[in-house]
Amino acid sequence: MTLSLDNLNSMQIDVLKEIGNIGAGNAATALSKMIAKRIDMDVPKVNILEFRDVAELVGGPETAVVGIYFKVTGDITGSIMFLLDKMSARFLTNLLMSMDESSDQLSEMEISALQEVGNILAGSYLSSLSSLTGLKLVVSVPSLASDMAGAILSVPVILFGQVGDKVMLIETDFIEGSQHVKGNFFLVPDEDSFEILLKSLGVL
Repeated sequence: MTLSLDNLNSMQIDVLKEIGNIGAGNAATALSKMIAKRIDMDVPKVNILEFRDVAELVGGPETAVVGIYFKVTGDITGSIMFLLDKMSARFLTNLLMSMDESSDQLSEMEISALQEVGNILAGSYLSSLSSLTGLKLVVSVPSLASDMAGAILSVPVILFGQVGDKVMLIETDFIEGSQHVKGNFFLVPDEDSFEILLKSLGVL
């Protein structure tokens, strides 16, 4: 039987969820160091869900979002996307650049700053995964798109559709003072990588 998120057992799913929890915690620490401010984090919600439901989770397919996309290579291959609603993206750029901008439009400098944050968050997640598995993982240069959720998700839908209908989604809520940055982070290994990943985690 081909392994995918469609046919993992409960123990395998629990292990993947725990990696999500650890990775999100490391990401909060890395973000805090980057901006030299205390960043708290609510307990992340790690879910296995139908990919077609992802857009609804962020407010619907017409909701304006920012997506930061990565390709993963190394001992396993796959894809990562970090999805932010526009309000969270704006707050994050203001926090990073000590600004008080309210425009929906992102400048080239702000896009670059968000890509760097995405890089740090993805790197934190993959570092956790690598430490637990001993696998060598490399993340690509990030690509950023700002559009409606339905449009942005069309790219990973095509890619992830080759694996299965489900995706592992990590909902994170980073908190600085009274402000919240709500992000949705997901990683799906390519089909051939599932067996390698689960064997390295000792659950196959």
